[in-house]
Amino acid sequence: MSPKRAAIFDVDGTLVDTNHLHVVTWWEAFRQAGHQVPMRDVHRAVGLSGGDLLDHLLGDGDDRDPDEDEQLTAAHHALYATYFERLPALDSAGDLLRALAGRGWTIVLATSASGAELAALRRAIDADDVILGAASADDVSDGKPAPDPVRQARELAGVPSERAVFVGDTVWDMKAAVRDGVLPVAVLSGGIPRADLEAAGAHAVYRDAADLLAHLDSGVFADKE
Repeated sequence: MSPKRAAIFDVDGTLVDTNHLHVVTWWEAFRQAGHQVPMRDVHRAVGLSGGDLLDHLLGDGDDRDPDEDEQLTAAHHALYATYFERLPALDSAGDLLRALAGRGWTIVLATSASGAELAALRRAIDADDVILGAASADDVSDGKPAPDPVRQARELAGVPSERAVFVGDTVWDMKAAVRDGVLPVAVLSGGIPRADLEAAGAHAVYRDAADLLAHLDSGVFADKE
């Protein structure tokens, strides 16, 4: 019997087409609070945890008001929650997870989402029958690009780093995978350029989940026997 292998997946922008919803709702939360943050900058920050995203976009100086941070985060959540019942899974996302599970891979999610948001994302993917579990923002002290979410997901699967692949769509995903020692694989469905993903450590880059599914017999998952 071959050793266990884990396929760890980011969710936003990788399995569910939500990155631009996050951009618009964060932009609106900033606008309501009097901050003019360009959408292109918000897009590049998607994938960070809420606190890290605020640090990245507003600076992490001592003059930041913690109460305003809480209000910004709450505003973003409230705006984004209006989409919970209609979040669109990316093409073939559920089929990809089932195909990998059928080949003996343990499927785990690693995401900055938690609670009702994570539940909505999992409903959109509609593949809970093959998902072992999820490492969410509630489970780690530091989000991506720290390795904690990937490590937590890998530990859920019970595998060492050399027996795991992490699929994500942002530079933060790639950096987290590199830091945990798992194989970083990127998809372009989150809107981040291929060159940026490769510079952050992506071992391979696919167009989206459907493209990855179409190349299971010849790509990185076929090589990890």
